[in-house]
Order: sequence, then C-alpha cells, then structure tokens
Amino acid sequence: MTTGTQPKVGLFVTCLVDLFRPAVGFSAVKLLEDAGCEVSVPAAQSCCGQPAYNSGDRADTKRIAAGAIAAFEGFDYVVAPSGSCAAMIREHYPALFADDPAMAVKAQHLAKRTYELMSFLVDVRQVETVAAAYAGTATYHDSCSGLREMDVKDRPRQLLRSVEGLDLTELGGAEVCCGFGGTFCVKYPDISNKMVQEKAEAVAASGADLLLAGDLGCLMNMAGKLSRNGARVQVRHAAEVLAGMTDEPPIAGPQD
Repeated sequence: MTTGTQPKVGLFVTCLVDLFRPAVGFSAVKLLEDAGCEVSVPAAQSCCGQPAYNSGDRADTKRIAAGAIAAFEGFDYVVAPSGSCAAMIREHYPALFADDPAMAVKAQHLAKRTYELMSFLVDVRQVETVAAAYAGTATYHDSCSGLREMDVKDRPRQLLRSVEGLDLTELGGAEVCCGFGGTFCVKYPDISNKMVQEKAEAVAASGADLLLAGDLGCLMNMAGKLSRNGARVQVRHAAEVLAGMTDEPPIAGPQD
C-alpha cells in the first residue's frame, strides 16, 4: 500500500463497461486522477461473480471472488463505476468465505476498501464540484444495489449540480427498479418489460433530454426501451458527464 499522500486506487472496470462502454472506464479514471489518486487497472480482474451468485452457484462465485481478491491486493482502495458490482464485493464477499477463515479475512479486507465511484469521490476524496460542462436537462435513476446496498443517493446529484449548464430535474419514481436486475430480466422477461416500460414513461414525463445513472446494466436496459418507444432522450453514465467526456455516442440498448 502507498504511504504517500496520493492514494493507490484499483479500478474495478466491470464486465459491462469493459465489453460495451469502455468510455465509462476512461471517465472514471479521469475523475479519480482529478481527485488526486494514482489509478491502476489490474489486468487479472474479471467478473465480480454476481450472475453466478444470483443464480445460486456458490462454488463458481467463490472461485471468481478469490480471483478478484488476489487481483486487488495491495491497493488502498478499490473503486467501481457500478453500485451493483461494488455491493457484490463489499456486502457479499465476506459471507461467501464464512467456512474459510483465512479467505474470510482477505474478503473482509477487500470489502472495507471497496467503494462505488460517486461515493468514493464525495465521501473519501471530499470532492464537491467538477470542472465539466453540459448544456441540457438531465434526470437521474437510482440503481437498486447502489441505493439499497451502498446508500448512494445524494452523492451523484451533488456532483451533477456542479456541472456548468446542466439542469437536473428529479425523476418520478427514481428509486423504483428499472426491471434489469441482472439475471432477473432473463428469468422474468414479461415482468421486466413492464417495469422498464413504466420507467421509460417516467423518463419521458420528466421532460429531460438526458437520462443518467451509475450502473451500465440499468442504462442499457432503459436505453433500449426508450429507443423502441421512439423517445428522444440520450442515455449516459453519470461519470461521462462529470468527467466532461461526452464525445462518444449515447448508450444504445438492445433493440429486440
């Protein structure tokens, strides 16, 4: 671990960011470096294990978790641009190794050092404002894991209000699930579709031309439904706007 004034941060990129939206990872790096952190992205990292965990496959989840624990050893903090993945590590890893005292200690150590991006910037690095600009009206969706497991609610809104030119309007039912839920949307597609339709209607009713959130799974789910509905609403991860890195096209979700 670092002993200087610049904390050493390991970025947990997440599968969806790596495969579908690398711009979110680059935005997270910029925000962390602007906050005075030394950022590294361990090449050995992979999935957090949540899909296996939610499907009841504890053996594979433990194997994946052990890999993450090893990959992020030696960092002062581990930060993820996802409340879902951060919650998996922080809230569920320790219990996975309840029957393995040595691994349980390592899992607890990693859990204590793991943060969701917005929470880390505000609570740990004491970031109050960002040097970014975006002309438009935005609304924000609270992802289930980020809100309920990581208590991420006010931090993204606080930072977004400091973006020059951005008008932030509250989303009706912002705390209601969008219907993605990881494997939930696969297991219960009809229920999931009804939920995301209601979310899309709330977004349209907000009058915003930009939808933001902190979890890419939610964003891709909502982007797909908004597009299929013909709504003229751009969808982005909040980190992209906060970092001033909005040159990439908006997030596109599944079209079928």
